[in-house]
Amino acid sequence: MKQLVTSAFAVLFSFTTFAQQQVSGTLTGADGKKLYLYSDDSNTPKDSILLKGGKFSFQIPATEGPRIFAVILQDVQNPLLVVSGKETAQYTLTAQQFPVASSFKGNEDNRTMQAYQRTFLALVQQAQALNAEAAKIQTDDEAGKNAFRAKASIFNEDVITAGTDFIKGHPKQLASLWILVNELRGRLEPEDFEKYYDLLDKSLKKTKYGEAAAKYIRTAKGEDGGVATDFTQDDVNGKPVSLSSFRGKYVLIDFWASWCGPCRAENPNVVKAFERFKGKNFTILGVSLDQSKDRWLGAIKQDNLQWTNVSDLKGWGNSVAQLYHINAIPANLLIDPEGNIIGRNLRGRALEAKLEQILK
Repeated sequence: MKQLVTSAFAVLFSFTTFAQQQVSGTLTGADGKKLYLYSDDSNTPKDSILLKGGKFSFQIPATEGPRIFAVILQDVQNPLLVVSGKETAQYTLTAQQFPVASSFKGNEDNRTMQAYQRTFLALVQQAQALNAEAAKIQTDDEAGKNAFRAKASIFNEDVITAGTDFIKGHPKQLASLWILVNELRGRLEPEDFEKYYDLLDKSLKKTKYGEAAAKYIRTAKGEDGGVATDFTQDDVNGKPVSLSSFRGKYVLIDFWASWCGPCRAENPNVVKAFERFKGKNFTILGVSLDQSKDRWLGAIKQDNLQWTNVSDLKGWGNSVAQLYHINAIPANLLIDPEGNIIGRNLRGRALEAKLEQILK
């Protein structure tokens, strides 16, 4: 679910080197389409095949520690997630239910990853429907916007419930850490994120994903932010805008998109914070993961986003999103006047509370 819930794809517990792993199976109803293999650290496919006769096979390269790979079916946004390991993984799939397999043979990590994808399949479909609904709401339709926000809020709670229940039931499996980092990070308050992180097995915390989660916790607490890397992107008028041009102010870099239901539902909270603190050396720099300029501009007007907005109109290929490893939206970074990152993914009341703390 790259848009709303999504197991968005772009995010060493031992030094054991795994042998190459075979991932294979049958996929009916998709002949003539391409199937791609991606690693978690590249936007370029490692391999691809043209489906013929419903058969497929990939070789996953050896990795240090468990790594997550994605098998992506052409024209389908939701990827089949595969955990690297020693055992082969065999899937029986259909195009209609991809990436959830009707049968599976493999290790426990991949069995649990399938359980996660099965649990979230209905949420993926609901997310896609909400994204389509958000795109159709007219600028002056206040009743429609309010009704949509109510739906998005309920959806958000459903994702949190499904994700946290899964983590509590599978504290030793990599799928739980993936859910925490990719599905829940932007939805939970930092202290709740840390609570569920603490439930996970120690071995998971030593993986690259566990280290990323620990870094997020430190950053959210203001302990490990680092310096924000400068970037330049065009604003709504085609004028280049650099992050460094805001040096001397507190800046919220807000990653969003017109098609993203939770982003649109969160925008009123961001507007409220902007109106309250804009006179106290604070501003916002919106970075849109849109592809359509008309929809982007329409959403800015509709949601009353009266701050600088930029985009390269490359969707998930947005260069700033890639620079900051943004793999789910809404997402944000709070930057201090010296350019240091002092907060991440501050949503709802958490954003105002942080600004109250620093802008006394």
